[in-house]
Amino acid sequence: MNYALIFAGGTGQRMNTKTRPKQFLELHGKPIILYTIEAFENHPDIDGILVVCLEDWIPFLRKKMEHYDISKVVDVVPGGATGQESIYNGLRALGASVGNDHCVLIHDGVRPLVSPETISACIESVGKHGNAVSVTPAIETIVQEQDGTVTNIIDRAACRMAKAPQCFRIGDLLDAHNMARQDGEGSFIDSASLMRHYGHVLHTVETGPENIKITTPSDFYVFRAFVDARENSQIFGF
Repeated sequence: MNYALIFAGGTGQRMNTKTRPKQFLELHGKPIILYTIEAFENHPDIDGILVVCLEDWIPFLRKKMEHYDISKVVDVVPGGATGQESIYNGLRALGASVGNDHCVLIHDGVRPLVSPETISACIESVGKHGNAVSVTPAIETIVQEQDGTVTNIIDRAACRMAKAPQCFRIGDLLDAHNMARQDGEGSFIDSASLMRHYGHVLHTVETGPENIKITTPSDFYVFRAFVDARENSQIFGF
């Protein structure tokens, strides 16, 4: 079976909003996090969803999910001090609820434009290879620098930008988290980095350029443009 673990524990400091965390900013009256949840709710191969959320916002999120008839969410649990800890909290809860032998798709709560095709490809890759990391090609030159000077220019044809979902077997990812906690390693930027550190060979799945993470005001405007274009195509048949 296939489960989504959506983590939405950040406060969104780069969004410059003082009223609410970025995942709860609204577009057309619906919070960003609901758009993200619906992407997995509406996918026929997703059997359940667990959300990791800022503890103070859990009641608000539950009300919104009820309003939008979300039925696949099996639980909402509090986040931790870091993204790594938040995912660990979610994995423990998910494993306790459904067992460790299932596929889990780790996804950012502020990445609402993930496509059904990406979700399907990730599930297929986990079935074949045991994992999947969503990527997009690098479209600009990648340089390494030190003290304001370029030390290396990397062939961008060999570079990919890591996105989400990042997908594994629940037990495999939970084991890596447990090892990191035993080793005092708490600074992994994402699940792919954690799994690679502990020896896993990772397999990539290409996702679309629209699969953006909303972290700044300009990202929100791009998100709004995509949503509006999608709605216009349904209404006017563009």
